[in-house]
Amino acid sequence: QQLLVESGGGLVQPGNSLSLACVGSGFTFEKYAIGWFRQGPGKEREGLSCISAKGDITNYGDSLLGRAIISRDNSKQAVYLQIDGLQPEDSGTYYCAADQIPLACGLYQEYDYWGRGTQVSVSS
Repeated sequence: QQLLVESGGGLVQPGNSLSLACVGSGFTFEKYAIGWFRQGPGKEREGLSCISAKGDITNYGDSLLGRAIISRDNSKQAVYLQIDGLQPEDSGTYYCAADQIPLACGLYQEYDYWGRGTQVSVSS
């Protein structure tokens, strides 16, 4: 069974940073690009960032451009997303997803496997 489990969510004060983790199992993790997505209250799910299977290609959506870093450690079957300067509009459920694409990654929605999400609330 293919599983993705997100962690690291919680309540964060505005201006602070957050580090999310996504751990995969049940599939050949190093052959999959991993993406991070967010769905805020009353909003559509949006692509935030992704990293290619080998970790050599990364993409960021406009929401996180310049204030986030995505990385991966295939030996731990994990992908990490650090976000700086969090604001209330960053609140929502954060999902990671896996897509079997060999040499790139994208912020489209058609990923193969999805985690159940971790909740992030940015508030003072």
